[in-house]
Amino acid sequence: MALGYVADSTRADTKKSPKHDNAQLCNGWALWQSKPTDPQGNCALFSGKQVNARGWNSAWAKKA
Repeated sequence: MALGYVADSTRADTKKSPKHDNAQLCNGWALWQSKPTDPQGNCALFSGKQVNARGWNSAWAKKA
């Protein structure tokens, strides 16, 4: 919760995270550990928990 994770990127709080962009999805971020096409997957940031591929958090950084 401290990172503002939401399972649906379109529901991110833009007042708390003004740099949010709806194109920034979990399946395209640096710590996504599953296939980009998986609807849910593993994230190094949320160890042991699956996250929604269309989710978002404030630590988002593009996958290289």
